[in-house]
Amino acid sequence: MTSQPRAQRRRLVVGNWKMNGTRDANSRLLQEILSNWKPLEKSDAAICPPFVYLEQVAQALSASQLYWGGQSVNPNDSGAYTGEISAKMLIDQGCRYVIVGHNERRRLQSESDDYVARQFVAAQAEGLIPILCVGESSEQREQGKALETIGRQLQAVLDIAGLQAFATAIVAYEPIWAVGTGITATPEEAAQVHAFIRKQFASLGHELVILYGGSVKPENAAELFAKEDIDGALLGGASLQAKDFIAICQSAEVAGK
Repeated sequence: MTSQPRAQRRRLVVGNWKMNGTRDANSRLLQEILSNWKPLEKSDAAICPPFVYLEQVAQALSASQLYWGGQSVNPNDSGAYTGEISAKMLIDQGCRYVIVGHNERRRLQSESDDYVARQFVAAQAEGLIPILCVGESSEQREQGKALETIGRQLQAVLDIAGLQAFATAIVAYEPIWAVGTGITATPEEAAQVHAFIRKQFASLGHELVILYGGSVKPENAAELFAKEDIDGALLGGASLQAKDFIAICQSAEVAGK
């Protein structure tokens, strides 16, 4: 099957605020982003704040071009899951996206491949677009098991959701060794993994949007986005700086033309 021309794939930049922010700090950051925002034609952008700030972010962005989403989701609709957030709750906050399988959730909350797959399905069932994170540790890369690890993470979701579920999903490659470390995979390293991921979905009939996450900065964004199979970014720290977030969004926009 012929791949969809790259120019037809819409770019996406997602800012994951992680466990950062206060109402005052958020207000200043959002105001700075909105006051300096440049319209996008070929790209989308979204912010995923901590759940307690979703309503604040939604109100600030409601009349803008930007979307918002959740950082995680419980696969159950409701029930005795103290501290958890359901897909229905995220939809109720006007979310478009939700991150599932982020490496910090996999490592710190012991979320398994199967659990992540259930999150993916639950999100889609409510109309959310899941951003499925996959990636390898430094040890797995050194052992030559990077692609094997990523293939396993993808297959767990394919087994339960099916190939066509990815027609309305995003995949984000975030090598664990590059997340929050200041170390970025070279454009060639990232492109190799993105090409591998895209190959897994060659029969989908709908070209998958694949993001790169791992210390993306304004200084390296353009070089990363110039690679054929890199369609945008999942940002951490850079999304907490208005100037950096806007610059990376603009780099994605330029790459989409």
